Amino acid sequence: MGNHTTVRTFLLWGFSSFPDLQVLLFVLVFFSHVTILTANTCIMAAIKLSHNLHTPMYFFLCGLSFSETCTTMVVIPRMLVDLLSHSKTIPLPECATQMFFFFWLAGNNCFIMAAMSYDRYTAIHNPLHYALRMTPKVCFLLMLASWIVGFLVSLNIAITIFSLHFCDSNIIQHYFCDITPIVSLACDYNSYHEATIFVLSAIVLVGSFILIMISYVFIGFTVMKMPSAKGRYKAFSTCSSHLTVVSIHYGFAGFVYLKPQNNDSFGEDMLLAVTYTVLTPLLNPIVYSLRNREMQIALRKVVENANRFILR
Repeated sequence: MGNHTTVRTFLLWGFSSFPDLQVLLFVLVFFSHVTILTANTCIMAAIKLSHNLHTPMYFFLCGLSFSETCTTMVVIPRMLVDLLSHSKTIPLPECATQMFFFFWLAGNNCFIMAAMSYDRYTAIHNPLHYALRMTPKVCFLLMLASWIVGFLVSLNIAITIFSLHFCDSNIIQHYFCDITPIVSLACDYNSYHEATIFVLSAIVLVGSFILIMISYVFIGFTVMKMPSAKGRYKAFSTCSSHLTVVSIHYGFAGFVYLKPQNNDSFGEDMLLAVTYTVLTPLLNPIVYSLRNREMQIALRKVVENANRFILR
């Protein structure tokens, strides 16, 4: 290690390069966070309270809403504090914990989306046997598998990164403990670590995306065989919300985590990170609500019941 100073505390530099914008950013991110929490809570409440939404599709949607809510709680509260604070330090164990939970939940989101695509394939391909195949036990096992795979991959990423030695600079060019800005501070980071992290990231992003695409290829074949245009449109319409969310999620996440690392692109990566830590969780409940009549009716009932409770 030579004369290097071992780093035990990091500095989350984040948006410190834009001091005049930090108050504005705080306001925007704060209201976005409140909206995310409110929207996802309403979706989970609507699914729980509406018996007609007790189906596999909404079971997975409820799980996705819960997981995305937890994902934002790992990153955004700390981000809000740092936007108004002069001290942006974060101890190494806290940084490792934040990274672990973020990638665990993010990986879980990916595999829940894969489970949702399989659910749509089963519903369209063989609707008469749908209830026999997508039983509560099968849905629970798919959800459990999503959590376990996300946990194992995230644990290995965190162990790989935080077994490195960090020395000299402790400034993280990001607003949370993300992979690229962290490993850029390591003294002994090499091609082995890079390949390991890439493979683990690919297991989540590429692996779950392939599962989604396989489901949609079979969905496409099934829909094309339908005799009526009305039937084809109805089948595709049940997948439109999911496809929209998948496109947004994988588009931004894949660009950041699967592209070659470049120390000069921290600013660009940080701006892209805002899309999948703030914008994507904000858009997802909106997409599922606006494009789903059953959900709109259930949400309206939740709001009406909440108003009655408040007015009592």
